[in-house]
Amino acid sequence: MSVNVSRENLVDYIKNIFEAKGMNTSDAEISAKVLTAADARGIPSHGVGRLWRYLGGLDKGVMKLDTEPSVIKETPNSIVIDARGVMGPPVSYRTMVKTLDKADAQGMAFSCVRDSNHFGIAGYYAMMALERDMIGFTMTNTAALGVPIFGRDVMFGTNPIAVAVPSNEEIPYCLDMSTTVVSRGKIEVYNRDEKTLPQGWAVNERGLSASDPSELLEKMLVRAGGGILPLGGEGEMFGGHKGFGLAVLVDILCAVLSGADFGPDVADSEATSARVSHFFGAIKISRFRDPDLFKADMDQMLRQLREARPAEGKERVYYAGLKEAESELLCSEKGVVLSDKVWTQITDFGKELGLGIPVIL
Repeated sequence: MSVNVSRENLVDYIKNIFEAKGMNTSDAEISAKVLTAADARGIPSHGVGRLWRYLGGLDKGVMKLDTEPSVIKETPNSIVIDARGVMGPPVSYRTMVKTLDKADAQGMAFSCVRDSNHFGIAGYYAMMALERDMIGFTMTNTAALGVPIFGRDVMFGTNPIAVAVPSNEEIPYCLDMSTTVVSRGKIEVYNRDEKTLPQGWAVNERGLSASDPSELLEKMLVRAGGGILPLGGEGEMFGGHKGFGLAVLVDILCAVLSGADFGPDVADSEATSARVSHFFGAIKISRFRDPDLFKADMDQMLRQLREARPAEGKERVYYAGLKEAESELLCSEKGVVLSDKVWTQITDFGKELGLGIPVIL
């Protein structure tokens, strides 16, 4: 079962919860928009169902309210920010704005944020580049949840990569993926829905296929062995070593480059997510060619992919970002879809804080 809530009302509701916890209006609104965007784009693993992790972080003091990020190093086309433990979405949003401003002046720019917190979907920040005729990049490391090929212990995070590229008539390309087979949020969704994990997603403490999401989440939390497999799955036959390599690359750009913790040194607590680091980038298309001609070629490429013949039994071919954008368009008509469990969870938080509940459509 599920409920539908208008996107605007859901953003306002989550913003009000954050404000009731002591966040200023600007930070609360950015955080609410990022979380709601995930649900609107059909990515519930990173949506308002994760509100408990943010509130837990605020309650435990892991996510700071009375701290301001500081600049460690800055050049005309780069910046390194020490988030000093503040909420992930606001510092990430503002850093991406600075990155885009620098890229506008210099042609390209890259930034790191260290000692931050979970920032929602990586694609949200990469897509900020689209309206400025730029290609946007975002990465983040996470708590160590991934098991290397031929291993049994977690050594790196789900470490997502996002890239957004503008187009003209077609829906923009937006790759937003974890470098593990799935994210921890997807495991949490299976646990909430009491579903068995598909074979090939994760391994147990012996390095063998895991099926129980609850047991896997518990074992990963206490580092008892087992974790999520790299993109490509078990072994090298289907390219698991490639996902492994990408996950380590994200740790290098986010954490090693900024002087932050990486690999197994990044760990969650029972109450909230780990302190993590991010990487942002932007390339100004006009430094390479006319943006309108570039977007026309992107239209042609994306149209070719979208119109490719589907396999027998399949309806159509999707390129990266197409499903999510279509979900977002549908939400503008029918509202954001939330599972009953998520709805109950977030409205219980609101009741505890003396707030009403959003109107169900």
